[in-house]
Amino acid sequence: MAEISAALVKELRESTGAGMMDCKKALVEAEGDMEKAVDILREKGLGKAAKKADRLASEGLVQVEVSPDFKSATISEINSETDFVAKNENFINLTKTTTAHIHSSGVSEVSELMSTTINGTKFEEYFNTQIATIGENLVLRRFATVKAGENGVVNGYLHSNGRVGVIIAANCENAEVAKKAEEFIRQLCMHAAAMKPSFLSYKELDAEFVEKETVGMKAEIEKENEELRRLKKPEKKIPTYVSMAQLTPEVLAQAEEDIKAELKAQGKPEQIWDKIIPGSMARFIADNTQLDQRMTLLSQFYVMDDKKTIEQVVADKSVEFGGKIELVDYIRFEVGEGLEKKACDFAAEVAEQLG
Repeated sequence: MAEISAALVKELRESTGAGMMDCKKALVEAEGDMEKAVDILREKGLGKAAKKADRLASEGLVQVEVSPDFKSATISEINSETDFVAKNENFINLTKTTTAHIHSSGVSEVSELMSTTINGTKFEEYFNTQIATIGENLVLRRFATVKAGENGVVNGYLHSNGRVGVIIAANCENAEVAKKAEEFIRQLCMHAAAMKPSFLSYKELDAEFVEKETVGMKAEIEKENEELRRLKKPEKKIPTYVSMAQLTPEVLAQAEEDIKAELKAQGKPEQIWDKIIPGSMARFIADNTQLDQRMTLLSQFYVMDDKKTIEQVVADKSVEFGGKIELVDYIRFEVGEGLEKKACDFAAEVAEQLG
């Protein structure tokens, strides 16, 4: 059996919110495999989905560059070893200059970027000089550029702490609609920065992932209901499904039939059913798409109007602006996202430097 260290238990506890003993048991069962342990906790309803942000240790900054005509945007992440350097003016200028250079040069890979020229110098040499000047190891981790089509629009948002950035692109019915949508797209970027969707649409979710999350979310709600029962409070309804990907035409048709049967049992006159059914169907869909609401931008409820999803707000804006708007690209960077923590023994590090 793999030895389960206290540090491993602590890391699992921090990333899932489960109890210390539950985490240890899950790690023992998973033979020390962190990902398997997370799944075990989720299936037992003992921990929420592991949040990548809870495992982050890398410092640095995200930058966003949007073209004046809102036809293209670039987002980048450059990592530093410490938060102190991330606040250094030279480092901040480096991230801005690098992002602007990526945007103007049109490169798509880090290796390609290193071969470009900036201010008469090979970019790789320029970047290494900055490392020497700043005095800390720096890593250009990732970047992406999004371009709009002829009638498209791209906008972005960089949070004030410089750790979270978003760019979103949309196709519009015509150039006039695209122009009107510029600020609206920026507002959607602000929403995404705060609400952290991982995907644009439920259509991007893998079927196996959805199935696994269905088990986890049901167990999670059941665990919450145990506490609600103890407190003699109303329990949450456990959904049958968690994603629109599962709501086939057959499932929706059956839901409508169930609603009609319920209305009939309640003695509601058939002539008013058509006024009741749409709202009931909307509630059914909302109750059974909780994974989408958690992880996909279009299914989240808009922070500026929490009675409507982003998809509904986009449809409303299409009417307001006089032409169709379709979100087609979404990228969100958060500093250190997906990187594992680096164990650090401060005393040993100081002793090594003194030695």
